Amino acid sequence: MSETTKNLTPNKMGTMPIRPLLITMSLPMILSMLVQAMYNIIDSIFVAQLGEAALTAVSMAFPIQTLLIAVSSGTCVGVNALLSRSLGAQDQEEAQKAAVNGIFLAIVGAICFALFGLLGSRLYFSSQTDDTAIIEYGVQYLTICLVFSFGIFLEMVFERILQSTGRTIYNMYSQGAGAITNIILDPILIFGLFGFPALGISGAAIATVIGQILAMILSLIFNLQKNTDVSISMRGFSPSLPTIRVIYEVGVPSIIMQSISSVMTYFLNLILVGFTATAVTVLGVYFKLQSFIFMPIFGLNNGMIPIIAFNYGARDKKRIMETAKFSIFIAVSIMLTGLFVFQAFTAQMLLLFNASEQMLEIGVPALRIISLSFLFAGYCIIVGSVFQALGNGVYSLLTSVARQLLCLLPLAYLFARFVGLHAVWYAFPLAEIISVAMTTILFIRIDQKKIRNLN
Repeated sequence: MSETTKNLTPNKMGTMPIRPLLITMSLPMILSMLVQAMYNIIDSIFVAQLGEAALTAVSMAFPIQTLLIAVSSGTCVGVNALLSRSLGAQDQEEAQKAAVNGIFLAIVGAICFALFGLLGSRLYFSSQTDDTAIIEYGVQYLTICLVFSFGIFLEMVFERILQSTGRTIYNMYSQGAGAITNIILDPILIFGLFGFPALGISGAAIATVIGQILAMILSLIFNLQKNTDVSISMRGFSPSLPTIRVIYEVGVPSIIMQSISSVMTYFLNLILVGFTATAVTVLGVYFKLQSFIFMPIFGLNNGMIPIIAFNYGARDKKRIMETAKFSIFIAVSIMLTGLFVFQAFTAQMLLLFNASEQMLEIGVPALRIISLSFLFAGYCIIVGSVFQALGNGVYSLLTSVARQLLCLLPLAYLFARFVGLHAVWYAFPLAEIISVAMTTILFIRIDQKKIRNLN
């Protein structure tokens, strides 16, 4: 036995009972993501007070923000999977490479989005509308968010390094602090409280990036002070192409999968704006509200992926399947709760965003119809993340492409052209049903090929 192996202590992801392990790994992330979802909602509530044009601008900015998150989180999925798998296989050197190359990729991503923010924001909004008020609001908001996107990029990679070593509690602290800072600064900077100038929609963007940068700083400090398993020192660093390739073998399908959502939302906005800009606003409000339901699922994912990846590295079939089944149970339970809320309190939720009569007329049936997809979404999200943890992110990609590009968008277009605005919303639950069927078929396949052959 090598000296390195002797010094390694048993990792709780390979020894602790699955249910308490998943809860302790996921709960801090679920709570922090709930806070994140809350500040996204509060952010839009404050922006709505500036007028519907400002809220529409934020809705139109959403696809680019989704793309940013896709690139960042997809890269982190690859880093997380490689890091957890390396720790499970007791390969400390590869774990170290995964961490520092993940930081490097985050910096490169932030630079790319900053350039788009400076050079492409106006063109982006002009492609969706000729309303000058919406364009000006949108350019102000998006440029600030993208130029300072290094905060969210580095925050996410630092948090995934902590996750992979089982220290998710510190992610709750960093994300919570960032979110609370955003919530406090939003009204101060938007409306000019306590002697600050009233910055309007720019204030909302500034509050957002300050919160992200604070969370980044805290997550870095926690890694440096609390993470004894992985060092994130960049001294003498040079990019490792083999490590980057492995990261993106898992990460690129995840990036593409999440980017598809950005493409889907962009074209949905184009379909909806053909009826009225208010329909675009409704869709944007839906995405903000549903994040409060979906974010806990993503927090659950963040706790689940390193557990499954670690135990796949350790070749423990029983722990992999137990983790997957318990995660599905929790996810479906959360989504059923969300479905009830969306059906019972639809108008009340829309009124939080200063909804006009037209917005209520369009939004109430829209949210009730779209939320029917919650019946199926929890299962699909969890199983898709199992694919990623096992190194088969392409399966998640296939289901996402089928659901959003081959089903949802064509159905929305056909309903818009031949039936009317009220029918467009049915594209969401219909597409999700197709996703369930595909996900199940692919899960059976990966079980036969990879899981059953383990110990």
